[in-house]
Amino acid sequence: MGMAAQSAPSDSEDGGYRPMAEINITPMVDVMLVLLIIFMVAAPLMVSGVPVQLPKTSAAKVAPTRKPMVVTMTADGRLQIRNDFISRDQLIAQLQSIKSSEGDGVVYVRADSKLPYGEVMQILGEVGQAGFSRVSLLSNRLQGQSVEGKSVEGQSADSPPAGQN
Repeated sequence: MGMAAQSAPSDSEDGGYRPMAEINITPMVDVMLVLLIIFMVAAPLMVSGVPVQLPKTSAAKVAPTRKPMVVTMTADGRLQIRNDFISRDQLIAQLQSIKSSEGDGVVYVRADSKLPYGEVMQILGEVGQAGFSRVSLLSNRLQGQSVEGKSVEGQSADSPPAGQN
């Protein structure tokens, strides 16, 4: 504990008392037990949070993910929305009807690389006239080009969701 008395008489000046070289761990154990109890009480309060009664609402549930809106212009000039081929004069009307039924979203525009730039820009303008404000152009990366130090082997640069390319 602190000091121990020796039973054998000695000739030293301190009367035979020598300090013990033992560590008293009782205070340390007491502190550790108090900390353990504090953490045992505090941990469930941090995990569960504060109990509240959430209000009820008549809002609709979040809609499931929709098919991506992909407008494709082939090398021969034909137009395709998703999987349906349409004529050029039907494009705006068809996009407006899709927008009214599904709401505003991103329109992915794919065009063959052999098409003139002006024709692709006309399609982009017609998509804008139909009321879509978010338009993404799809392309393919060149073989062997690097992006941020990584080699890319023919992956799509801007792939639409659901694997359409």
